[in-house]
Amino acid sequence: MRGFSIAFVFMFGLVLFGLIDRVRANPRLFWSFMGAAAVLLAWSAVLFPSAWRRGRRLTLEFVPRPQHYLQACLQTAIFAYWGWYWRQVYDWYYLVIAQLVFAYAFDLLLSWSRRNTCTLGFLPFPIVFSTNLFLWFKPDWFYFQFMMLALGFAAKELIRWNKQGRDTHLFNPSSFSLMVFSVALILTGTTDITWGKEIAITQFYPPHMYAFIFLIGLPAQYLFGVTTMTMSAVVTTYLFGLA
Repeated sequence: MRGFSIAFVFMFGLVLFGLIDRVRANPRLFWSFMGAAAVLLAWSAVLFPSAWRRGRRLTLEFVPRPQHYLQACLQTAIFAYWGWYWRQVYDWYYLVIAQLVFAYAFDLLLSWSRRNTCTLGFLPFPIVFSTNLFLWFKPDWFYFQFMMLALGFAAKELIRWNKQGRDTHLFNPSSFSLMVFSVALILTGTTDITWGKEIAITQFYPPHMYAFIFLIGLPAQYLFGVTTMTMSAVVTTYLFGLA
């Protein structure tokens, strides 16, 4: 079945990431990868035979949306600038790519579990990148990183509303999962299992970081017609700061 073949490519890719020396050097990180791959494989073992028995034809549509791939490019630039001043970003980036592989596999399986057609595009990029701009779980606890992404995609798929006749997700996927996990970490006093504090501090290392984020975002804002609103907000905030 073609659908299984596509999903299997991503699952196999996740296993390959788990075999990287840097991953195998940490048993808990290694088993985080193997566990995530096993869950996806078990899900596939239930989904695809069931679809075949019911005569479902699982299809895939490639729909690249500008807001997704533009956001991915802008976030990559942020990671590059940030990492120049805090090299752990570069050291971590292979794990970000691994999360992308997991995200694509999870999104495929979740979509096909609910309908026959899955829309494939660049959506996982901004979800994964946005999540990793704010929170990383340390290697010993990396399975929570996969769980956080899974929660975001599940919220996107399951928590929806009708907006002017169009069915759409209610929450920003990465914001929702970040909120849930951040609150849980604070309430349980376990923020030390993440790099959250280091992320918050080191994002101030690059000179004029917020100006950089604002400026590289202008082309996308112009494309989607919100530049005037954003510029007005920035100017107003600046004037209030002078008052």
